[in-house]
Amino acid sequence: MAEKKVTVASSVGLHARPASLFAQAAARVGVSVQLSSAAGKSVNAASILGVLSLGIGHGEEVTLTAEGDGAEAALDTLAELLNTDLDKQ
Repeated sequence: MAEKKVTVASSVGLHARPASLFAQAAARVGVSVQLSSAAGKSVNAASILGVLSLGIGHGEEVTLTAEGDGAEAALDTLAELLNTDLDKQ
């Protein structure tokens, strides 16, 4: 299992538009990805409602996990997205 810790750069965290962009990207990576908050709650990263339910704010650290072929590349792609202020795209 591949795992990556990332600090959320979006100025409003993973709410509304940033959460939508992230969930859409997670759905496209080709492997199942889980997003976990610092509190330990974990959701399917491709689920917009799941991502929103975590209430992740700016500067919070999250953990991405995935299994299977391409898991490392998928996590790298999603981590890069989280390291970007998605409110400015």
